[in-house]
Amino acid sequence: MVSREIYVRIDAHQHFWDIGQFEYPWMPSGESVLRRNYLPGDLAPILEEHRFDGTVVVQANVVVEETWWLLGLASEFPIIRGVVAWADLTSPGLGSILDRCQKHPKFKGIRHIVHDEPDLQWLLRPDVIQGLQELARRGIPYDLLLRPPHLPLIVELAERVPGLKMVLDHIAKPLIASKVFEPWAADFEAISKVPGMHCKLSGMITEANHAAWSADDLRPYVQHALRCFGPDRLMFGSDWPVCRLAGSWKQVLAGFTQACGPLPQIEREKLLGGTAIQFYGLEA
Repeated sequence: MVSREIYVRIDAHQHFWDIGQFEYPWMPSGESVLRRNYLPGDLAPILEEHRFDGTVVVQANVVVEETWWLLGLASEFPIIRGVVAWADLTSPGLGSILDRCQKHPKFKGIRHIVHDEPDLQWLLRPDVIQGLQELARRGIPYDLLLRPPHLPLIVELAERVPGLKMVLDHIAKPLIASKVFEPWAADFEAISKVPGMHCKLSGMITEANHAAWSADDLRPYVQHALRCFGPDRLMFGSDWPVCRLAGSWKQVLAGFTQACGPLPQIEREKLLGGTAIQFYGLEA
C-alpha cells in the first residue's frame, strides 16, 4: 500500500475577510453566520484536524486593496499556499497591477465575480478579452465564477483567448436544490472539452437546500463532473466560510467524499490536492 505521507492535501477554494477593513456588498445583511471576520487562525485548526496541508484563498471583493491584504496574509501564514486575487481586467493599468502581484511567490491567479455582472455577455466584451489575453500572455490562471447561463460563452472565450488557463469554480452553480440537470449538464460537458479546462468540486452545498441537503443531492452533479473531467482536471474546494450557510467544513468534505463514491487512492488524492498543485503551480 502507498503511504499517505507522499500526498499533499490542499483545499483549493476558500476565503478570508475582515469586515472592519472592507465592505462586502454580496454579504447578507443583519444576522448572518457570514457577518464576522474569518481569518487564517480560524481555518488552521480545521485543516490540521482533517490532515490538510494548506489552502488556496480566493478573492471575496472587487477592490485591489483586498489583493494586497490577501498577499500580506500569505506572507504571514504558511497554510496559505496560493492566492487567487482580484484585478480590474478592463483597466489600462492592469499590467502594472499584475507586475506587482507576480513579485509575490504565492500569487497564483485572478478572479472576477462574473455572475454578479448585469451583462450576461460580460466575459466576451472587447476590454475584458484584452485583459484576459494579458493573463494568458503571462501564464496567469483565471478562475471562472459563473452560473449555468454563462456556460455557453466559454467555448467562444477559449477560442478568443487561446492558451488561457481556466478553472470553473463551483461547477458553475447548477440548481441543485431544484434538482435541475439540463441544460447545465450538456453545457458543462461541452466546456470540459476545452483544452486545459479544469473545474472545482466546490460551492455545492450552498446551491442545495441549506437545511436539508444530503450527499444524494450532490451525487448526480459530482458524478457528471467526474465523467466529463476526470480526477486530473478536478479539485476539491470547501468554499469555507461561505459553506457555513449550509454546513461545516467537515460536512462539505464528507458530502464530497460520499458523492464521489469509491475511487482508487491515487485518484482521490488528485482531487484532494494533486490537481490543485499542478494547476496553480503550488509548492508541494
